Amino acid sequence: MNRQRTFFLLAALLGALAVMAGAFAAHVLKPRLDPALMANWETAARYQFYHVFALMVTAWLVGRAPQSRAAHGAGWLFVAGILLFSGSLYLMALTGQRWWGMVTPFGGAAFIAGWLSLAWGARTLANSGGIE
Repeated sequence: MNRQRTFFLLAALLGALAVMAGAFAAHVLKPRLDPALMANWETAARYQFYHVFALMVTAWLVGRAPQSRAAHGAGWLFVAGILLFSGSLYLMALTGQRWWGMVTPFGGAAFIAGWLSLAWGARTLANSGGIE
């Protein structure tokens, strides 16, 4: 499977999971979770959703510039960010174990690096005449 399809597939699956996470929180967790842990869950789902769209843009960029290592890197950084940032917040909310919060900044750093890589990949494509 080519990387463009891989990133679109991951975006679609992670998007579906973000919707399910939101529904699970609203219908199952809300009456059971402490408000601070509920806020962590909601932040996780929101950031997951934001980065699903970033992953879709990345898939588009990879299709336009398949040779761009920056674009490919951005996609994997967004996936890593979702797993580390959102995943650690989901786990913290479900387990009540606050030490999961030590993992969250690594996901945030992956998100930032992903956005910078996406910008670099777009800049490279624009300089080659691929984006007008």
